[in-house]
Amino acid sequence: MSYYVIYRVDEQSGPAGLFVMDAGLGQAVLWDHRARAWAYDPGLVVRFLDDYRNADRYKNVSRADAEAVVDAVTGGEKLPDEGSIRAMFKGGGDR
Repeated sequence: MSYYVIYRVDEQSGPAGLFVMDAGLGQAVLWDHRARAWAYDPGLVVRFLDDYRNADRYKNVSRADAEAVVDAVTGGEKLPDEGSIRAMFKGGGDR
């Protein structure tokens, strides 16, 4: 699993989002601020990460680092364990 902390402008602005991706499977979830929930959306994650204009707006981090900022990003929701994330991949992939 790869964890990405997302920033509005750059790292100086503080974390604004979080992606979790399994690049080998082409699967990803992100924190959806509108729904206030984790959401399956590999297309959005790949588009964001592949867009050169976003190169300074994200940082690949360890799971421990992702857990350290998740509260600020989600407003109190925890980062799901890897088993739960993989279950979201499976459910999302069936749509």
